[in-house]
Amino acid sequence: MQLRYNFRVYPTPDQQVALAQTFGCARVVYNDNLRAREHAYAAEVKLSDTEVQRRVVTEAKRSPERS
Repeated sequence: MQLRYNFRVYPTPDQQVALAQTFGCARVVYNDNLRAREHAYAAEVKLSDTEVQRRVVTEAKRSPERS
């Protein structure tokens, strides 16, 4: 027997702001990751997940506009 539950969340205005910031940051990191993989693919270089993380996430943390 399979059960399924549906939940609905009603965040407060402060929580909505925090969620929007979190999802915005995740979208930026994903886009940076995708861009790095596309450049590597065009250059015929194979990147591991660790290498992408080092290039994208670590460098983004070091930049003043992304900190």
